[in-house]
Amino acid sequence: MRENKSELLLRREEELAELEELGINAYPYSFAKTHSSKDILENYTQETAEEFKEIAVAGRIMTMRKMGKAVFLHILDQEGRIQCYFNKKLTPDSFAQLKLYDIGDIIGIKGEAFTTRTGETTVKAHSFELLCKSLQPLPIAKEETLEDGTKIVYDSFKDKELRYRKRYVDLIVNSDIRDVFVKRSKIISSMRRYFDIRGWMEVETPILQSLYGGASARPFTTHHNTLDTEMFMRIALELPLKKLLVGGFEGVYEISKNFRNEGMDKTHNPEFTMMEIYVAYRDYNWCMDMTEDLLRTIAMEVFGTHKFTLGENEIDLEPKFRRISMGDLFVEYCGEDMIGKSKDEMIIAAKKHNVEYDPTWNAMKLLDEIFSQLIEKNLIQPTFMTDFPVEISPLAKKHRTKDGLVERFEMFINGQEMANSFSELNDPRDQRSRLEDQSRAKLDGDEEAMVLDEDFLSAIEVGMPPAAGLGIGIDRLVMLLTGQSSIRDVLFFPQMKPRGGIEK
Repeated sequence: MRENKSELLLRREEELAELEELGINAYPYSFAKTHSSKDILENYTQETAEEFKEIAVAGRIMTMRKMGKAVFLHILDQEGRIQCYFNKKLTPDSFAQLKLYDIGDIIGIKGEAFTTRTGETTVKAHSFELLCKSLQPLPIAKEETLEDGTKIVYDSFKDKELRYRKRYVDLIVNSDIRDVFVKRSKIISSMRRYFDIRGWMEVETPILQSLYGGASARPFTTHHNTLDTEMFMRIALELPLKKLLVGGFEGVYEISKNFRNEGMDKTHNPEFTMMEIYVAYRDYNWCMDMTEDLLRTIAMEVFGTHKFTLGENEIDLEPKFRRISMGDLFVEYCGEDMIGKSKDEMIIAAKKHNVEYDPTWNAMKLLDEIFSQLIEKNLIQPTFMTDFPVEISPLAKKHRTKDGLVERFEMFINGQEMANSFSELNDPRDQRSRLEDQSRAKLDGDEEAMVLDEDFLSAIEVGMPPAAGLGIGIDRLVMLLTGQSSIRDVLFFPQMKPRGGIEK
């Protein structure tokens, strides 16, 4: 194997061996870190210098300059980078070890903060120890600072696929990628805080289910050995959360993973994060107001602004979101309301507007495809599209004034669906009839039709209060607020094809 390794890898292994010959443990158990880079850079001044006389920092070596009896290096911790200074006089017994250190090694340093002649806040090492020897070299990005202070980063780790597969390396060398995930965490925390303040309870429901439901999608299947039965990864959170409303909780929400056996593209990953919330005694009109307020609150708490730039579009969350029915949107962009048309009429409309379609699709699938190709991309500013056909909304309450429609909205921003909401159906007779229709559609070949869940129907028969439900795709929300164009850029570990293809 040795002849297949690069000189860099061999050199690092030799350095490790030499360190061990010196009696140095290159992988110790712990280090008593006291400060982060951010703590020091933000709070150290001449007036506070006394507070930084005894500090301990730790991080990964990102740059190293050896200057005879002095060494300067930058370490990277979770908060950022800070310069560290080593002098042979201060560390006479260990200074020689530095020649065996490399970029990528993790080091712990005890010392004091000071300011260099160039004005850079720095940690002066009184002692140090190796915490982890890196055996793989990093693709370090080079930086250049222009005269006006602008920093240009020359990224040597550009291969997108490799960055997704080796996200741990991507996070080390690309600070902007790391910041996206910090923002993601803050977005989710802000959402939780919004719900918790209002007294709505976070809950957990099963991921592994004997029946799947709550959405129109194909599931992932698995086998339970002990029970000797087929089981499914959940495709939605809806049905068990509604059972909790039946049980007496008046506001419940869950932020968790869903799994759908579908294609992958810039806005779809088979494993994705959803938030679903159900609040008793409310309807979809209330839910539109709440959704607006929720997004504005998150935007201000995490980013301090209501405005976000995505490509050529500036999205503004501050004005009241547009509210328009699905039928009116078809009139606006296609010149006619297509809701309620037959399959033959929808095929004529598809041909008229040059929409590609499958002749086996039913009228509702054709309606959805025309919307996807002609209308969705135009919904740039926040828009609530309301009042859907009953045939495509089997869990939503019938519209109180419009026959053939249900009280449902989908929220679109920047041409993408961000949220889905119903006035929830709680009439057990109507619910059974709709799920029976879905079962017939599944028998007719619709793989994404819902299954009939007798336990859920039994729960509704016990009695569920009127309620509003809302689902928000967390990954797409993070894409919107952080300006990312691909869902893979907001997932730590996106789904990837196996290397070298799938082995049979």
